[in-house]
Amino acid sequence: MKDSDDERAAAPDTSCPPWALREYAVLADGERGAVLDPRGRIVWLCAPRWHDDAVFSALIGGAGHFTVEPADPWHVWGGSYEEGTLIRVSRWVTSGCVIECREALAMPSRTDRLVLLRRMRVERGEARLKLDLDPRPGFGEVRMREPRREGGVWTAEAEGLRMRLAGAPDAVWRDPAGLCGDFRLGEGETHDLVLELSTARETEPLDADALWRATEREWRQAVPDCSRLVAPRDARHAYAVLRGLTSVSGGMVAAATTSLPERANSGRNYDYRYAWLRDQCYAGLAVAAHGPHPLVDDAVRFVAERILADGDEVRPAYTVDGRPVGPERSLRLPGYPGGNDHVGNDAGAQFQLDTFGEALQLFAAAAAHDRLTEEARRAAILSVDVVERQWLKPDAGLWELEDRWWTHSRLGVVCGLRRMAEVLPGKDGRRCADLADTVLRETRRRCLLPDGRWRRAEDDDGPEAALLVPMARGCTFGDHHDAATRAYIESRLTEDGYLFRFEHPGESLGEAEGACLLCGFTMALATHRVGDRVGAFRWFERTRAACGPPGLFAEEYDVRQRQLRGNLPQAFVHAMMLECAVRLAGESTLP
Repeated sequence: MKDSDDERAAAPDTSCPPWALREYAVLADGERGAVLDPRGRIVWLCAPRWHDDAVFSALIGGAGHFTVEPADPWHVWGGSYEEGTLIRVSRWVTSGCVIECREALAMPSRTDRLVLLRRMRVERGEARLKLDLDPRPGFGEVRMREPRREGGVWTAEAEGLRMRLAGAPDAVWRDPAGLCGDFRLGEGETHDLVLELSTARETEPLDADALWRATEREWRQAVPDCSRLVAPRDARHAYAVLRGLTSVSGGMVAAATTSLPERANSGRNYDYRYAWLRDQCYAGLAVAAHGPHPLVDDAVRFVAERILADGDEVRPAYTVDGRPVGPERSLRLPGYPGGNDHVGNDAGAQFQLDTFGEALQLFAAAAAHDRLTEEARRAAILSVDVVERQWLKPDAGLWELEDRWWTHSRLGVVCGLRRMAEVLPGKDGRRCADLADTVLRETRRRCLLPDGRWRRAEDDDGPEAALLVPMARGCTFGDHHDAATRAYIESRLTEDGYLFRFEHPGESLGEAEGACLLCGFTMALATHRVGDRVGAFRWFERTRAACGPPGLFAEEYDVRQRQLRGNLPQAFVHAMMLECAVRLAGESTLP
């Protein structure tokens, strides 16, 4: 939906000007995510869960933010995540002091309550810091009501949310600006702020020390040792991102944000605060390659539940609590520069055949670790039933385009059927193998060119990076076909060591869209599969460089401007990066 300028909202709040996407960091606890800019402003946070309305929506031009920053405007910023966590330490250097602010969404998390922790510390000199807290439920539409201070804790409420803030007893509530205050800290001094947003009236004390200890303990238990992998620090960071995006339900959102544009003023900006089953499978397969870690069980459980519930009507995406995703609609906000403001996603109603192929591969990986539950086994059998009925039907494919007979969708299904044939006993296994042969035979007839390479679709001879996915998974359809297809993709879709999805007629690479980072990591895996270790590392290292200072990947990368494009952090890119780190190190526990 596109609105004319006169229908749109007033100009955005200039107190939170936008930054290039590469500068933003993200805090997450599995149930929601907060986007943090380098100056100390939290400009995006939905509450109580991912798919709910934002209470801080300055990122897309709405009202609402939570700022802690040096009062001295003459400063530079930096920061890093504590390894293996999404605990962020922002760092500001002024002419007279060095300040750090440790920040996290508290864990273990609850679906009805979030707690945001911010601990300021002056490392050198003396500092004055400013506080501005302006919660605006309903994507900025609603102001908190009845603000009051009780025992040094500020409270307010609106739209079914109740706020508590500890650590700012001397701040002042100024309508319409919200809570304003400042802090003066000497060298070595610390100060805590604890913000709670919940759907119930909470009485538990907001004990910063206890909340920090619990959060640190959760992260220590959540992220496994990656010291034997390639790029171990980045591998642990990728795992932390996946954990931070995964709900207690098992559902993993594709990204923490909505409406961040893939290309300026092109209409290509979407809401990714939902769980795509395909993305969930990518993450589960990546983690399973490393070992039977908890995120494998999460993925298997969520995907199996959705397939058993919906069968032939399985949707590509759901909310993390398993509900359908609504159609796209506008919020009438200004949007991030170059983008529009959307919630909902029309892809939620598409048919994407390859989802079943990825699900079958995930279930087979779980079986290899003796983690295939009875529920997942039944979901696997049902997936085979659906494929048997639906594989001849055109689908929207990996890139969610128009319905066509996409080659990748069929090859992905063949890959999944073959993997399940190896783990299902008796007639179920034979049925999978026979169906794989049937699908492959017809796909060869329709989609294999005389020179031995796969065409993009039955009616399209062009290059398609999605065709690398089965190769990356080790599913071969003939050495000549794989080599010819991989070489053709590399020759047509590469610019400066980065890989694009497909060609746009009449437009050069990089003009129509950014390089696809999922594809770059997939090319690294496919190149590794054909025995070119040096080439695989080149692809891996080049693609790994396409992130901002916080080490987060978006879906696309503007090669010429060296900028991120689209929502972040993009879960399936971090998943494929993790799988590369496992397989290139020779540490995979899967074929």
